[in-house]
Amino acid sequence: MNILMVCLGNICRSPLAEGIMKEKAKKYNLDINVDSAGTAAYHAGEQPDPRSMEVALKNGIDISGQRARKFKGNDFDRFDMIFAMDDSNYSDLIAQAQTSEDKERVEMILNKVFPGEDKSVPDPYFGGKDGFDKVFAMLDQACEKIAVEVAANKK
Repeated sequence: MNILMVCLGNICRSPLAEGIMKEKAKKYNLDINVDSAGTAAYHAGEQPDPRSMEVALKNGIDISGQRARKFKGNDFDRFDMIFAMDDSNYSDLIAQAQTSEDKERVEMILNKVFPGEDKSVPDPYFGGKDGFDKVFAMLDQACEKIAVEVAANKK
């Protein structure tokens, strides 16, 4: 199973989601690959935002080795599940989908916690450090649900 986390610039939310999901995979002994991307290429090649790295490390996760990249159309072929962080990212992904199967792969990540509510993970980029803590907590909760779901389906 291949999972992709997507936000705008791939330096704040999606790198956190990638790191958290990788930790959940270890916790539940899941055979999954996790990556992240951005719908824009503003930060391609850059490390995650220092505040994302800090909050991840504070929670025992090192995301410093990640590098931002832009989402590509062939990601639909490479990933089974694609999680958008907000409605804008979701719309951008759906606009790039070529088939109904592509569209079915895309889901708002917080729908795992709040089914059908299409809630967005707020972008903490322009806020203070507490925004990154809040985003981490939201993503941790969503990734836990994803991991439990994947674990249940592998039995």
